[in-house]
Amino acid sequence: MSEFVKTYYNEQAEREWDRLNNPYNAVEMASTLWLIDSYFPREGTVCDIGSGPGRYAIELLKRGYGVTLLELSEKELEIARVKIEEAGLAADGYICENAINMNKLRSESFDAALVMGPLYHLIEREQRLEVLSQTARILKPGGTAILSYINSWGTLKAGVSEFSETFRNPDDLYAYFDEQSLDAERGFTECYFTTPSKAIREIEEAGLELITYAGAEGFLAGLAREVHRLHREDPLVYGNLLRAASETCEAPQYRDATEHLHLVVRRRA
Repeated sequence: MSEFVKTYYNEQAEREWDRLNNPYNAVEMASTLWLIDSYFPREGTVCDIGSGPGRYAIELLKRGYGVTLLELSEKELEIARVKIEEAGLAADGYICENAINMNKLRSESFDAALVMGPLYHLIEREQRLEVLSQTARILKPGGTAILSYINSWGTLKAGVSEFSETFRNPDDLYAYFDEQSLDAERGFTECYFTTPSKAIREIEEAGLELITYAGAEGFLAGLAREVHRLHREDPLVYGNLLRAASETCEAPQYRDATEHLHLVVRRRA
């Protein structure tokens, strides 16, 4: 993962803490927590790889898990430390490191893992496979992980309303039908987009077994403007939609066309 990515997240650290308060991004958080509650063991230790400023770590700590945070950005990790302490909670450890360097983590030492950001930014396939194989290494046999990719198909759908001007070039539009990598000038920073079928093949090659997969935004994918409007004008409807979208995030009719793809996997025993 390059210095471009580290610099981006250091500069956006406060914004990353606030991001999941956004009414649309809150759908992603609700779906992720739904998957955690559905598939993680009821107790144990979790490694939050690419933890950002600690939003998910706090939720895991509230649920009674022991949590170790591993994050590339020093500023995000410091925010996580402060927010966790302010919440009256305590993490097992804070490691400032690139996700491709997990040598500080002992093998077979975690019951579960979250990998919610690193795979967005690893352009080289070999580096993604390294992160996936290292995740498998640190999990106990039968341990569970949630891995998140940016879904090219869902990003295309969202782009119709969010950045349609980039589609004036047909090549840019059609690129979203497959995996692609964007540099820091074309993307929000260096980033990698994939498709569900290719992501599934990648995790299986790394020795992980797919349990299920989900689309984080569910049936609300690509509807950010309407979701914001409903949050503002009809909170009851918004709340009902938020709950329903998270509870149905694994539904086949929705999960292949959302911006964030969540794969729930198991280390083979």
